[in-house]
Amino acid sequence: MRRNDKNGTPLAVASTTLHRMKNPLPTLRALHHRNFRLFLSGQVCALIGYWMQSIAQGWLLYKMTDSATLLGILGFASSLPILLLSPFAGMWSDRCNLHRVMFATQILEMLQAITVAALAVAGILAPWHIITLSMLLGVLVAIELPVRHAYLLELVGNKEDLPNAIAVTSLMANCGRLVGPALAGLVIASLGEPACFVINACTYTAVMISFLTIKVTPTVREPNTIPMLQGMREGFQYAWQSLPIRSLLLLLTAVGFLGTPYINLMPVLTREVFAVGASEMGFMIGAAGLGAVSGTLYLATRPSVRGLVRLLTGAAFAAGISLALVSHVKLVWLTIPLLAITGFGILATSVSVNMIVQTIVDDDKRGRVMALYTVSFMGVAPFGALLAGALADVIGVATTLTIAGSCCALGALMLASRHKRIREELRVSYTRLNIK
Repeated sequence: MRRNDKNGTPLAVASTTLHRMKNPLPTLRALHHRNFRLFLSGQVCALIGYWMQSIAQGWLLYKMTDSATLLGILGFASSLPILLLSPFAGMWSDRCNLHRVMFATQILEMLQAITVAALAVAGILAPWHIITLSMLLGVLVAIELPVRHAYLLELVGNKEDLPNAIAVTSLMANCGRLVGPALAGLVIASLGEPACFVINACTYTAVMISFLTIKVTPTVREPNTIPMLQGMREGFQYAWQSLPIRSLLLLLTAVGFLGTPYINLMPVLTREVFAVGASEMGFMIGAAGLGAVSGTLYLATRPSVRGLVRLLTGAAFAAGISLALVSHVKLVWLTIPLLAITGFGILATSVSVNMIVQTIVDDDKRGRVMALYTVSFMGVAPFGALLAGALADVIGVATTLTIAGSCCALGALMLASRHKRIREELRVSYTRLNIK
């Protein structure tokens, strides 16, 4: 039975309110929850390692082959499973024990990292190893991501702190993105690519410790006998019939397809346009990470999700324009602020969409709708990476990035034309949920 205080306020709400009165940093209010703190501590280590491995394998593959197309294939192979498997994982996450599935995926990802490190240290890591093992990691990430989105609610225990938990989680991810590439560039320059793979494998020690100490109460789920394909169809229909969810996911698809593949082309941009090395590439990618950290830190300070549609539209437009200009400035120190804006815009867009959708979605469809979110942002990325890599070999990396950025900006303008109707429907949802 739910307990109330003497004024009739639920004690869980009263406790949260008291905590906020004592805590002068509302940005970090999700850290009040022990399980969330433990989860975050393990994941920040793993994400630094992930980015170090990602940068090192892209740099090593390009050094071995001098092929932008193979870099596109690498991005395609690592992200294609997300497109194919995330809808099934989303349906599954509405039925399974989320903690157990998350822990299992972390163990398997650790084994993948150990395999890459062992092959690299032994000196037998070949291009086909890199691509195949990246695809295997993509399969695990495809299962993990929809489960992770639903798992956050169990970690914080209430919807009131869920948007902040999303923003803080993204802040943590982008701190890893900020530190990882810069550290990878330095390690590659001094110790070589295998050292990055070894460091990534070692970071999973923190992940294992965190999951062994997390104690969550599993979500009680009603028995569900609906066939999987029918359940997936229901989730898609639910998302499509909601104008805000449909419109936001369509913009996110454009950003995921056209905006995010620039990261796969960074080795080409670094060597062909700027004629510099791995350490400079690490700092350029780190600049994008710094922009992303700034965006998510700002989102974490917001008291609610109201007003985010206008913000994410402007962020997507700014990201597109900056990306279109990146390869035309010719100087690394001028490219760094443009990449920071690009990182800010892309992550502010994706996190804002996440916050809005997670706030208004029905709980029994959360996993399936968040699987669509994952597909929209990360699932389409393999095709964008493949297309960008092929175009870069034909028309050059500068023209490719200009076209991609311009199309992102156009998508933001198209969403802006629907602002009035979207805000009206969101206002109804926010009023129903008592969101101020």
